[in-house]
Parts: sequence; C-alpha cells; structure tokens
Amino acid sequence: MANVKVKICGITNEKDALAAVDFGADFLGFNFFEKSQRKVSPQQAKEIVDALYKRVKTVGVFVNESPDHINTIAKYCDLDLVQLHGDEMPGICEKFHLPAIKAFRVEDEGTFKQVEFFNCEFVLLDAFSAGEFGGTGKQIKEEFVPAIRKLAMHRKLFLSGGLSPENVASAVHETRPYAVDVASGVEIKPGLKSHEKMREFIAEAKR
Repeated sequence: MANVKVKICGITNEKDALAAVDFGADFLGFNFFEKSQRKVSPQQAKEIVDALYKRVKTVGVFVNESPDHINTIAKYCDLDLVQLHGDEMPGICEKFHLPAIKAFRVEDEGTFKQVEFFNCEFVLLDAFSAGEFGGTGKQIKEEFVPAIRKLAMHRKLFLSGGLSPENVASAVHETRPYAVDVASGVEIKPGLKSHEKMREFIAEAKR
C-alpha cells in the first residue's frame, strides 16, 4: 500500500498548495461550490494552478453544476480532473473533457448499488450528513468497511470522510483504496491548512 495516493482538498491559497506538493500530495482539490467554506473563484484557482507548474494533479470540485459550466471552468483553470459531489445522474461522466471522480455519501448499503450505474474513472466515498455535500469531518460508519474494501478491488476508489493523521494509516490498511482524500482533518480552520498536519497525514497514508 506504499503507492496509495493522497488528495488534499479545499485548497484556497498558493502557500498551502506548494507545501502540500512538497510533502508528497498527488492531487489538490479546489472547491467551486458556492456554499462551501473553502470556495475559491476560478481566477483564484487558476493563479494557484499556474504556480504549481503541473507538479501535481489538480481537481475541481463541483456540486450539481451543468457539464458546460464545469467544462468551461476546468479549461480556464487548466485542471486535470473534475469531481462531482452532488446529486448528479448516471451518464454525466461522459459529458466532460477530463476524467471524472463521482462522489457518493455513504448512507446505507444502497449507496454501493448506485455506484454501479456511474461510468466514471474514479469513485469517491464520503460520510453521509443530511443536507451537506462533504467537508464535514464525519467518518463513514465502521459497518461499511467490508463493502468499501470490496468496491476498492475493482474501482479506483478515493476514501474520504473524517480522515486525519491519527487514523489514515488504519483506514488505508482496512479498505485498501486507490487514494485518500482529506480537507478538515488537516486544517487550522476551513480553508487554511496546517502544514504540520498535512506533512503527517501524507507520511502516515503512504507508510
């Protein structure tokens, strides 16, 4: 599992982005959802992406936006992937110019059946929280670990939801994901990263 990838999400400034890359992050996420505490404008994201010189894969996070709007922002910001974190319908992944990550909030066993209908290159599992679209810091219930591990055997799976430097190593061991995704678990406050926590998180995930 030394090859597990790490995505640091909710990047809002160049300093945090460059530190994450230096620590070994593989993906950086930029949130374009209007109601997110970590929201950035396309201009802000573009400036940060330009400063990275393609040293890392960049991901645009969207919630219930039209494919045309997503494609426009992705092109403008020169993103590498798009992440769909809302109530998008099957078939949407074929409408993008870039690889897509479809996020699912794990509420019950039915969530895993929904995944089968989406032909996206990547799948992300997050904890369910009523009325929220991620970034809550809540963990996926332990009872779903076997189903997550099974899904990770045949899909490129990003594991999210309440991960931190303290628990990410055990989460990787238990579920064997393609990648882990963190936002609140490495923050001082929403949108501002703790560089020490990012360093520890990436080291723990990859050890």
